[in-house]
Amino acid sequence: MSSKAWSLSEVAQHNTTSSCWVILHNKVYDMTEFLPDHPGGSSIILKYAGRDATAVYDPIHPPDALEKNLPPERHLGDIDTASVASLEAAQNSKRKTKDELRVEAAVARKPRINRMLCLQDIEDVAIKVMSYKTMSYYASGADDELTKRENANAFSRFFFRPRVMRPISKVDTSTTILGFKSTLPIFVSAAGLAKLGHPLGEANITRGAGRTGIIQMVSSASSLSVAQIAESRVSPTQPLFFQLYKSKDNKIAEERVREIERLDYNAIFLTVDAPVGGNRERDVRAPFELEDQEREAEGVDGASQDAPQSEDDLEEKSVNFDGTIGSSLHSMDTDMTFKETIPWLRSVTRLPIVIKGVQCVEDAVLAAEAGVDGILLSNHGGRQLDYSPPPMEVLYRIRKQRPDVFDKLEVYIDGGVKRGTDVLKALCLGATAVGLGRAFLYANSAYGEVGVVQTIRIMQREITLGMRLLGVASVKELVPEMVERVDWQPALARL
Repeated sequence: MSSKAWSLSEVAQHNTTSSCWVILHNKVYDMTEFLPDHPGGSSIILKYAGRDATAVYDPIHPPDALEKNLPPERHLGDIDTASVASLEAAQNSKRKTKDELRVEAAVARKPRINRMLCLQDIEDVAIKVMSYKTMSYYASGADDELTKRENANAFSRFFFRPRVMRPISKVDTSTTILGFKSTLPIFVSAAGLAKLGHPLGEANITRGAGRTGIIQMVSSASSLSVAQIAESRVSPTQPLFFQLYKSKDNKIAEERVREIERLDYNAIFLTVDAPVGGNRERDVRAPFELEDQEREAEGVDGASQDAPQSEDDLEEKSVNFDGTIGSSLHSMDTDMTFKETIPWLRSVTRLPIVIKGVQCVEDAVLAAEAGVDGILLSNHGGRQLDYSPPPMEVLYRIRKQRPDVFDKLEVYIDGGVKRGTDVLKALCLGATAVGLGRAFLYANSAYGEVGVVQTIRIMQREITLGMRLLGVASVKELVPEMVERVDWQPALARL
């Protein structure tokens, strides 16, 4: 890095595609040559060209992103002392937005964590204390969000057939996932950008999972680097799984695998249900709605500002349908196959391989034939293809049509889980474990690490109680005969 200290006026001159500099944490970077390669496209960088971009950069980029993607000669040096003071003064004098004031008020009224009795309680608090942008990203589903809702509703179509007069004084909720011990038959399913909800990001989830003895699957889209997350383990032996979005460039994908191997991650979950980003309109719409909120707060009528004057004006105001993070999928491999991708991945790693995103019986069979170690039945939390089937229904169909699949690999599901009874229903049908994604983002956003621990304790209490009332003393005793799918039960409202 250069020893020269730059002024804000000097940096401001570099605000075009031919010379694009940005300030991050009081350091200057030349992004010009990186513009065409930025996974999110060049427009977002150009929006902050010649300016400080720290506030928008931090929540959605791991700290090592610049080190990995920008050559050392493009690290131009620090800004000068006067510029540091100027940026700090501007930040301190910045008027708080209507949404920031709302969040402050909600945080001040936040109930104590011991009042959180179920996952919905924590989610309700999180929705209030999160920024509108964060809420819109975390909660968004595809199109009309029908699949997101049905992921949860699907559990209401399965009822228990409890057994009575069985010894239940001692209940063992522990299990193994890919050979790794877990105190509960649940795991943290990959969900990105935890720093949007809490400044410590995924580290809170890692520590909370480690303290309670469950396993975390780390998202490729984490706010922290995979190294930082690994360093957050509560013990060197704490298992971590990694969700791999495979790059179309095999060399880049292999480097990613080598990195997580060096950091002692324990399995790879190859994500196959998001080769391109879904149509997450709630996320895409959030910036417009925030603008409207501010105009309303300032008493400004924004109607005339939004009215298109010409076809050129329409083009200039074209919508970013990628939303908060969809643009990161532009570099993903859209040509993966069972016959080529799985053997390739086997050739570069000895770690267990799970396919994340199986959505039908036929692909479950192909995965078993491909020799993977497990499949995660998932539709990406309802964020990809609306009207894709709920994982619980796919699990039921595999049990009915191809029960042999359960003998060949481990089967997991995620999406829509709200209760310990949801977990037990899936285990009865043959699932090894059940993943929760949004629940941990909400817990982290509302209460940080203690929120993560509370979420796991709630699930432990509900799973233990459910097992006792079902008449089982261990997860191995949960069998298909203990649940039945019913058609007489109307769909229940599951938020």
